[in-house]
Amino acid sequence: MLRELINANPIVHGKKERRRVQSTSTNFDEDIKDPEHPYSLEELNVVSEDLVEVDDKHNYVRVTFTPTVEHCSMATVIGLCLRVKLMRSLPSRYKIDIRLAPGSHSTEAAVNKQLNDKERVAAALENPNLAEMVDECLAPTFV
Repeated sequence: MLRELINANPIVHGKKERRRVQSTSTNFDEDIKDPEHPYSLEELNVVSEDLVEVDDKHNYVRVTFTPTVEHCSMATVIGLCLRVKLMRSLPSRYKIDIRLAPGSHSTEAAVNKQLNDKERVAAALENPNLAEMVDECLAPTFV
């Protein structure tokens, strides 16, 4: 069954050359696929390097992202993908903070609360459908 897309015609941007964070094992060169489109979050300008803060001294990472539309029903899934990507890439000592860009989503506060609550994240990842969707978005290759 085909579901209707929230943003059927997103603007696609080119990929940029990205930095590598040498002091951690994180590889920021891997892409995360958008849950609805065959493009990466970078290509859709949902995530950009300048909105990724890494503080190695305090073991802290914050990613701020902007959905393609302010009523995006996939915002929580996108944030969950970002969190899981970082959880799999970084040493466990890092605190991960995932946020919507201020004013970028109609339910910004609720989404931010869900994405930064350990129990809610754990419960979401126990849902087989959500876990499969996250794994698909994080697959090393996609077309």
